[in-house]
Amino acid sequence: MNRLAHADSLYLRQHADNPVDWWPWCDEALREARQRDQPILLSIGYAACHWCHVMAHESFEDAATAAAMNAAYVCIKLDREQRPDLDRAYQRAQQALNGRPGGWPLTVFLDPHTLLPIFIGTYFPPTPRHGLPAFRQVLDGIASAWREQRDAITRQGMQWQGWLAASDDAVGAASALAADPAAQALAQIEARFDAEHGGHRGAPKFPQAGELEWLLDLAESDRPESAAARRMLETTLDGMARGGLHDHLGGGFFRYCVDADWGIPHFEKMLYDTAQLLPVYARAATLLQRDDYARVVRLGADWLQREMRLGSDAWASALDADSPGGEGAYYVWTPATLADALPDAALRAQATHDFGLDRAPNFEGHAWHLRLADGATLVPTDSAGQSIRHGLLRARQQRPPPARDDKALTAWNALAIAGLCRAARALRAPDLLPAAEAALAALHAGAWRDGVLLAQADSASSAPGFLDDHAYLLDALLELLAWRWQTRDFAWAQALATTLCTAFEDHAHGGFFFSTTAHGTPLGRERSFEDSSQPSGNAVAASALLRLGHLCGESRWVDAAARAIQAGLAVLADYPAAAPSLLRAWRAWQQPEAQLIVRVSAQEQLLWNSALELARVSLHAYVIPADAASLPPALAARAAVPGGVAYLCTGFTCQAPITRPDQLIAALAAASP
Repeated sequence: MNRLAHADSLYLRQHADNPVDWWPWCDEALREARQRDQPILLSIGYAACHWCHVMAHESFEDAATAAAMNAAYVCIKLDREQRPDLDRAYQRAQQALNGRPGGWPLTVFLDPHTLLPIFIGTYFPPTPRHGLPAFRQVLDGIASAWREQRDAITRQGMQWQGWLAASDDAVGAASALAADPAAQALAQIEARFDAEHGGHRGAPKFPQAGELEWLLDLAESDRPESAAARRMLETTLDGMARGGLHDHLGGGFFRYCVDADWGIPHFEKMLYDTAQLLPVYARAATLLQRDDYARVVRLGADWLQREMRLGSDAWASALDADSPGGEGAYYVWTPATLADALPDAALRAQATHDFGLDRAPNFEGHAWHLRLADGATLVPTDSAGQSIRHGLLRARQQRPPPARDDKALTAWNALAIAGLCRAARALRAPDLLPAAEAALAALHAGAWRDGVLLAQADSASSAPGFLDDHAYLLDALLELLAWRWQTRDFAWAQALATTLCTAFEDHAHGGFFFSTTAHGTPLGRERSFEDSSQPSGNAVAASALLRLGHLCGESRWVDAAARAIQAGLAVLADYPAAAPSLLRAWRAWQQPEAQLIVRVSAQEQLLWNSALELARVSLHAYVIPADAASLPPALAARAAVPGGVAYLCTGFTCQAPITRPDQLIAALAAASP
């Protein structure tokens, strides 16, 4: 019997017709495994994962393989995007047991009584190849070990528990930094930098949004490293935007490239990648005076609304790597499809030149994935360039599209909300904000229930939110509050901050666990300070709590942020380049960022707008209506006066009240480089 047909996960429904007796992760499945005294075969993946599809076709759809799975195991299929705590726990076990990072699909064999791993791998082929055993061999071997070597499995589980305890004790062991972490981080980034193409040397090549944000900070500073940071930043941004990682027709970015020169991607498009890269390109557009980077932002924002927007106004989580015809079929071109899309010979000739289609095919020897040739304009604005892009995009939209995973994940939507707000601020483009506002409203309607934040906005059975959900959403709320004050959102931000400190904080060691005790995460609750494909939840929580605490005059939130940063000092002391988001939080703790609180009536705000536009470029500015209610005491004390007033504050200290817009402009000029 297969129980996945009515799951609210596309990934699980994709396996509903397998002959495997799949269970979702649930208490009933765990009880079944214990009662049968059979190992659990836990298969973790996600809907847009190419190799998940490959293993499904090769093994899970095969009747003989499914029979072997059903006979010896309780088989559980898990969407890692719905239960990231479980995925993180067993990815960590994969790293520990095999000495290398994992990935998806993640194939985990568990002791049903302890949920400790017996054996872990990723993709297994149907026949032995490339040094990997056949999946049937693995199935038979683990089943035999469970019958005949139970004592060895128990001993291995005890050893794993000991390693886990030692690993947890080691986190945060440092009490001080041995060197300037900014210079150390830059040296580590330079040591692995690809000077020709940007990014890290070698393949595969992933966008590193957190690292790019840190390079932006350095490039904007007066530190001696600023020139090197600027060089690496621009080289990387050019490589990604001009290469195959960027969708030159539809906008947005693919997950990663399989080669060293940003040429050919794995074709899945995840919401969180574009969400993080848009504000990076927006900041860089201003810093480097690159109008083409601003156009990359606009194109990406269009993609969010055109291809990812759900009926609720939230955004879907991903587009699949595969489409009818195979991976990449939706995106690549041949001379015939190019001619059909661009019947005008002159436009076709220009497109052939601009996208390098006069060179040898770059995709599987027969087709081209678009990347810009030298001298071609990035997101052109001339009529010919726009005609080419629109013509190719229209033709592409007639093809069978990749599947879209319509999960409205709270954390990823929050990243996109904050990303659009930051891009709007950098480009002085408030027209980017309505989409962010609408997505926030969708989260409030779908993911905020009776004071509890859920991890998914469109699921009746969603798990409660994890650290990233709370931290990213708190950050997004603060970004929107800096554009327009709304009492509901301010109260929501305070509620999230309270939950972070009551349900997630590690009160013994500092920092925040990824899950709460209510999640029942196996192998213990994890604290992590390094960035991955997304920023560290600990770092984002610390940064947001610092910002909210200073705004409200609430030392409890600032103190919690300080404890989290101190808990991560071991990471900053050892390898700060792995934790750029924590590095930024540490800097904000050491040198609190300036904040501006402006108290004006609606009639008075027009007089202050020019000063506010200047303020929003360089610092966090909150325009709080003169009659705003429900303010905490410290914020209420920054009272309104007739004509309007501004308070320029750093940490818990504010300058004398500023009562004229021209005085504010002068104060901002004095406070900024």
